[in-house]
Order: sequence, then C-alpha cells, then structure tokens
Amino acid sequence: MKKIILLLSIFISIISCNKKQINLIDATQFSSEEKIDSTNIKQFFNSVLTEGKSYEWLRDLTSNIGGRLSGSPEAAKAVIWGEKLMKEVGLDSVWLQPVMVPHWVRGEKETARYTTNGIEKNVPICALGFSVATPKEGLLAEVLEVKSLEEAKSLGNKMKGKIVFFNRSFDNTLINTFKAYGGCVDQRVQGAAVCGEFGAKGVIVRSMTNRVDDYPHTGTMFYGDLPKEKHIPTAAISSRAANILSADLKKNPTLKFYFKQSCKTLPDAPSFNVVGEIKGTETPENIMVVGGHLDSWDLAEGAHDDGTGIVQSLEVAYLFKKNNIKPKNTLRVIFFMNEENGTRGAKKYAELAKLNKENHIGGLESDAGGHTPRGFSIDANAVNTTLLQSWKKLLSPYGLHDIDKGGSGADISPLKGENVTLVGYRPDSQRYFDYHHTSTDTFDKVNKRELELGSASMTSIIYLMDKYLYSNSPIKP
Repeated sequence: MKKIILLLSIFISIISCNKKQINLIDATQFSSEEKIDSTNIKQFFNSVLTEGKSYEWLRDLTSNIGGRLSGSPEAAKAVIWGEKLMKEVGLDSVWLQPVMVPHWVRGEKETARYTTNGIEKNVPICALGFSVATPKEGLLAEVLEVKSLEEAKSLGNKMKGKIVFFNRSFDNTLINTFKAYGGCVDQRVQGAAVCGEFGAKGVIVRSMTNRVDDYPHTGTMFYGDLPKEKHIPTAAISSRAANILSADLKKNPTLKFYFKQSCKTLPDAPSFNVVGEIKGTETPENIMVVGGHLDSWDLAEGAHDDGTGIVQSLEVAYLFKKNNIKPKNTLRVIFFMNEENGTRGAKKYAELAKLNKENHIGGLESDAGGHTPRGFSIDANAVNTTLLQSWKKLLSPYGLHDIDKGGSGADISPLKGENVTLVGYRPDSQRYFDYHHTSTDTFDKVNKRELELGSASMTSIIYLMDKYLYSNSPIKP
C-alpha cells in the first residue's frame, strides 16, 4: 500500500511539474506587444459576455420590424432604427447614404399542388425574388425533372410547354455547407433564363438546404438577356416536397403540377445605407469598415440573415468604446441596403468611396449567421494574408482556428484592391441553411452566447488589423 501511495505521489509531482512547464511555455510565447493584445482581446470577450448589447438589439430589430426586403416599408423603418441606434452607441458621426434599390413584392401567399393516383398533394412553395407571376388562374403543366443546367439545356425544345423541376440537392459530404450551397445555387439563379429560352412554362427548384423539411427557401433569380415575353414564373419547393415529387414522377411521369403566385417588380425605390464612424486618432484618412446587410427576405424576421451581422458589426464599435480602445485608423460601421437582391448599397458605397478618393485599407463582413465562431476567411495580398494568419496564437484560445485564404463578403468585395485587406467572419456553418431565406429565420433561432462570442471575435480581429495592418502593408501612404 505504501508503495502505491509513493508511486501516486511521484506521478502527481510529475504531472504538477509538467503543468508548470506548460504554463511557463504559454506565458513566454508572446512578445511584450502581444501580451498587451492578449489582455485586450480577453477584455473584449469579458465585456461582451457580461455587458453585451447585440442580443437585445437583435430582439428589437426582428420583433418590432421583422422582414426587411429592399423597397418595403419595413426596410425604411430599419434605416431609421439603425441610424438611431448608432447615435445611441455614441459614434463620432452617423449619416444616411442614399441609394436606389429594386422593389420586388411577393403578393398573396403562393399555392401549389398535384394529383397522382387520385390523391391530391399540397406542396410548400414560395416565389423566387424577381420572378414574374403566374397567370391569375395559376399554371398547370407536365413536369420534367433535371439535375443541372446542362441537363436542362440538353433537353432543348422538349421543355416547351412544360414545368422544369431542378432537383439537385446539397453535397452532404462537404463539411462547409457554404460550399455545398455554392455547388447547387446556379439552378435557382439561372434556371428560368435557361428554360425560358426553350419555351418552358415555368420552373420549380428544390430549396437550397441540406435539411429535409417542409420550409421552402426563397432567393434571387435572374432572367439574363431573355426578352420579357420569355420570362417564366419561378418558385422554390421544400426539400421534402422535392423528394416526394421526384418519387411520384418515377411512378407517373405525365403527372401535372399546378402553382400560383402573384409577385411583381415595381419601379426602383429610394433607400439608404446607414453609416457611422469612430474617427482615427493617428491616421484618420485611412478607413476600415465593418458591416453586414440591413435588408432581408420577407418570409420571416431576417434574424441570422443578416440581423446577427448588423448587430455584431455595431457591437464592434461598442466594445471599442466600452474598453476605451481608440482606433488609429477611422473605424466605419456600415449597415448595407439591398444585399439580397442586387447589392446596390455595396456598389453605391464603393462608388462614392472612389469618387471621394477615400483610402480604405481593410474591411470585415458578417453575413454567415450568428452561430459559434470558427474563424475568418481572408481576401488580401500574400504579405497581409500571412500577417493575419500569424495572429492565430492570439485568436485560437477563443475557438478561432480557421484563418484561411478565401472570400470576404458580397457587400465589402467591391472595395477589393491589391492593398486592401478584406475579411469574412466565419461562424460554424452546419445550421445556417436550416434557416437561410425561410420563414424560420426568427429571433428564437439565435443563441445569445454564440452571438456575443461572434461580436468579440470580430472586435478582436478589427483591433489587430487597426494596430498592425497598415504599417505592414507593402505600399505606404
């Protein structure tokens, strides 16, 4: 027994020594400046998890305004809300940047059904953005199922008078669901342009999700260069309905599908980007932006897409002020309008930045939902990409392990340049397409802690970019 106790004591001593050695290594891995950075980053996380504001801001936006499709009364209310909130946070200046936006309206709720073997089946369906309406009485036709644009093109005139059903699902072997989305969204965007050319009567598309459920996903589609007389009604059906319809078509290839929608495109409407900034203390002429898009689809509240990105972006400025961190460069927060169906806000901002000869050195966008932080994607030159990746040791303790070359975001990408470092915030992607563009994208789907961790993650990388980025840029002012 004494030998066992002795052995246990020796074992515990070894573990203790090793632990001290590990702590010693951890304590000495940072330079003096990195120790300051580590302390500040920790404080960002402490502050947001105890005194964060983003969750209640999101509750207000989603519950009291809701879906905010460009040109809608709700989008106009969101602009007023955003301007007021930026002023309450105490940004140095806040202004509205005018932009004309598309104004597409859904109209009355869509309906769809078909009959097979004497059984009528109702189908969850929603019109795609910019689609034309069906005739007032609806549209009835036989269905041709295809898996790709190429397969549809190969059918040629066989599509005439038919409804073409695009049924390519997500590749569920892809861990990053955004890659899966990118692998099949072309059928939603371009399907009508391809099929309208050959005289199809309509297009229905499997919803863009890796989940099998009864919620159809809307999204943008375009007719390309087709003349108006060839524009055909286009809608998405739920993933479960797509599976059932595909199975029924195998048993009854001549079944007829009916759907009705009353959407239309109105003249462009006036709107605004909401812009606020904290003036830089050393080089205020250099600008870094952080933002998301204020508009959302109309089916729900636009919580994950992109209410979370909006409130996280403003919380970056809030955390700077809360922790008395004064940026060297001007930090500009932007609530972009019209990302969902046109990116007019992003284009207008970039156009005016060029016209006013503003010097943007970096940007960060949050438009991938409010789930658990995983890291960032980088769109920058080789030098600055390496610089950002060198910050992994500061960021990895907070779960930010993925700092890789990649895209940034639709709203900041027009600012792209050789010496502009653009970054996309990347939370966990597994649940995002459960809610994306659906009636389920509501406030209750957002986890408070995950949202706040995202705000602190974004604040941390903006802090590091502000401190180090420009002095390491290959071209100096």
